[in-house]
Amino acid sequence: MKANTAANRKSAAWLIPAGLVLLSFFPLIFGALRLAELAGGPQIMPANALFVATPLPVVVHIVGAAVFAVVGAFQFVTGYRKRSFGWHRAAGRVLVVCGLLVGLSGLWMTLFFPRPSGPNDLLYAFRLVFGAAMVMSILLGFEAIIRRRDVLSHRAWMMRAYAIGLGAGTQVLTGMVESFVVGQPNALSTALSQASGWVINLMVAEWAIRRLPAQRVRSASANASRSKREQPGAVR
Repeated sequence: MKANTAANRKSAAWLIPAGLVLLSFFPLIFGALRLAELAGGPQIMPANALFVATPLPVVVHIVGAAVFAVVGAFQFVTGYRKRSFGWHRAAGRVLVVCGLLVGLSGLWMTLFFPRPSGPNDLLYAFRLVFGAAMVMSILLGFEAIIRRRDVLSHRAWMMRAYAIGLGAGTQVLTGMVESFVVGQPNALSTALSQASGWVINLMVAEWAIRRLPAQRVRSASANASRSKREQPGAVR
């Protein structure tokens, strides 16, 4: 019975990364198609002259986001993270680099790619805010673990950064809702739709972060109980 329960818990633990990778599916496909186009392949995605003229930040953003989304998903498997701490630490360093590349390249494209003025200003403001928030979250998470060895703060900030980085996946869903509600999307509805994708992800992340102290207390309590049971002469 205990073996079955443990097996079920292990299986359930892998549902989280599977769901996160699934959420990233369409952005990963769109990114791969864009990379193929920039490499000289057929044009399948909507044409964007800016991407063709300045492909480097686009390529950095797409590749960094793909690694950040997929590798980051497996950092949520607690048992695997504890058993393979070396992998967790190495993957974490890769994620810090990729996450910063994603955030900074996104900010660079927002600031320096020519854009029309007018209704799109709201969308660009949202991109600046959430791009900067992603970069700051990664830096704060890195500082928490390197300088202060504060695991909970490190985990919380990295979860926030991952939530923002995975915004493109949720924005596919909010975009579908936008099309259903509005019919013909406009500048305002598109800005609000994209912002809601980031906000939804951050709300889920904050909910999970609030559970971290409770999880640590339960884990410490369980370890203490196990140690008492394993002591010589302990009553069984």
